[in-house]
Amino acid sequence: MKESELKSRLARHRQIKLSVIGRKSGKTISNPVWFVLEGEKLYLLPVQGSETQWYRNVLQNPSIRIDARGVEEGFRAMPIRESKDVKSVVEKFREKYGAKDVKKYYSKFDVAVVVQLT
Repeated sequence: MKESELKSRLARHRQIKLSVIGRKSGKTISNPVWFVLEGEKLYLLPVQGSETQWYRNVLQNPSIRIDARGVEEGFRAMPIRESKDVKSVVEKFREKYGAKDVKKYYSKFDVAVVVQLT
């Protein structure tokens, strides 16, 4: 799949389907997640921080799949644990989705994830 096609879909949509490999089951688990696209980087913020199941799966197996309305590609997820970097991602989410909704849906801000698209 052309990378530009994935990026153009990411630019148009507010939610993607994130697929990870279950650390116990070994099965593919998919979740709808919000994201922020900035240049070649895709930022993800687990809704319950380090307690979020998909995040815990990524720590064990960083291979993920991103599906933006039918355009799907595999990537490696890199955890962000440095608090100033996590804070920067939280700010990006507040800008895109609004502080009120981020506060409403997200309960813990101790980690984030970045995906390099190229």
